Amino acid sequence: MRTILLVRFGEVFLKGQNRPFFMKKLIDRIKEVVGDLGGRVWMREGRIYVSDCADMDECARRVSRVFGVHSVSPAVEMDKADFAAVCEQAAAMMAPLTGTFKVLARRSDKRYPLDSPAIMREAGGVILERAPHLTVDVNHPDHVMTIEIRDHAYLSVERVMGVGGMPMGTNGKACLLLSGGIDSPVAGFMIAKRGVELCCVHYHSFPYTSERAKEKVLELARQLSEYSGKLRVLVVPFTEIQLEIHERCPENMTTLIMRRFMMRIAERLALSEGAQALVTGESIGQVASQTMEALACTDEVVSLPVFRPLIGMDKSEIVERAEAIGTFETSSLPYEDCCTIFTPKHPATHPRREQARAAEEALDAEALIAAAIEGTQAYEIG
Repeated sequence: MRTILLVRFGEVFLKGQNRPFFMKKLIDRIKEVVGDLGGRVWMREGRIYVSDCADMDECARRVSRVFGVHSVSPAVEMDKADFAAVCEQAAAMMAPLTGTFKVLARRSDKRYPLDSPAIMREAGGVILERAPHLTVDVNHPDHVMTIEIRDHAYLSVERVMGVGGMPMGTNGKACLLLSGGIDSPVAGFMIAKRGVELCCVHYHSFPYTSERAKEKVLELARQLSEYSGKLRVLVVPFTEIQLEIHERCPENMTTLIMRRFMMRIAERLALSEGAQALVTGESIGQVASQTMEALACTDEVVSLPVFRPLIGMDKSEIVERAEAIGTFETSSLPYEDCCTIFTPKHPATHPRREQARAAEEALDAEALIAAAIEGTQAYEIG
């Protein structure tokens, strides 16, 4: 008898003839996250198993954050031939609990002498005998004792829900524009959940933004990497570009032109990293630079597709998701990012593309972009 993890997967199961590719990616990612805990990972009969971890609670937490995992259950593995011992073990696991329960049995080994209803009936009887303080509720129980009969018997009570989605690296690569705010880490999480590998670009305007602001962004990337795996963060010096825009362009257009430069630089860095799309945390109408007209103006300067997974969400929904994935507290630290400096009093909310082009004629765009890219620093996170 030993303790292992049962790992269930969801959407991957629907992939038909491509399923082996997706399963390999999923198993490889699970091996990566439990490797330093000494975990052994294997698959048999449609279930992934993890054993031999030094810390099973930490192992379950990490595996539950792997994209593609539906749920994780710490389970006891034992000899299925001794059904009396299986029932006794089930009772021992239920005895410390209070409230109501039911037994759920799954029998993939159809040669087993007891069918699922018989397993549930017999095990439930032993549990009630050994733990009379428990009562049965088959509709809305407080606890579910799951008994799976496979190559062994697997008994579990706890189920840790996973993040779902698709295994990392199964749907290309994208470049996330990562600010220090609440929105962009959530956008990165949502795109990565679909199996998209990420790299990140952050714009740093020293000395107007501090080193602490940069460290905050790197910490957000570290938190995101717990789900997405290793991240490469490219920190772009943006001060010179912002000063030039502030001095030479109409005040009401400065935020829009800044965004256009961000997109141009992000596209060039994305292509150098092998990325096929850009990702931003914009939500339509949230601020002046996120009206439909403004978004059209920023998209005009790039040819890569721009994904905006938060586009239809309101702020409370985004905050709720940030809290769930663990980035909200860091995002709320009071260190300014480059988007909060040189902000015009009355930004253009319905700009036309020709206006943006005309305003940029006062700038040597290519020289500014080249200097920013040359000064970019790369950080490997995770």
